[in-house]
Amino acid sequence: MKLILTQDVSGLGAPGEVVEVAPGYGRNYLVPQGLAILATRGAEKQIATIRRAREVREVHDRGSAEAIKNRLAALSVKLPARSGRSGRLFGSVTSSDVAAAVASAGGPTLDRRLITLPSPIKSLGSHTVHVKVHPEVEATLTLEVVPAS
Repeated sequence: MKLILTQDVSGLGAPGEVVEVAPGYGRNYLVPQGLAILATRGAEKQIATIRRAREVREVHDRGSAEAIKNRLAALSVKLPARSGRSGRLFGSVTSSDVAAAVASAGGPTLDRRLITLPSPIKSLGSHTVHVKVHPEVEATLTLEVVPAS
């Protein structure tokens, strides 16, 4: 089954790429999740649109990616969250929450899809978050989850 990826799929490809996958994987997972669309004759326009959107979002050169990595490493990010007395959060911290906290702390604007949480953040304290700034550059960010006042 030929599909066009609309989002980055780990181990498969980047947005705008045409991939060949097993019919069940495409029909039952990729298409319903919005990660891919069927490759048809009229899909060239869609591929071009997806690639243009991806190019705008991506950091183009490695030098600016390294600069963003250094800014993130020097940044002190605190995220207030509601918690119980034992320090356990009501819910969990998502990648969107992390992106908003970085922006409010004066850091660069990050796409939530580039932020990787090694495990769900469900407690107060210091946590390590990975940000894939560029295909070759990954930044590590320390996030301090504090109780909301």
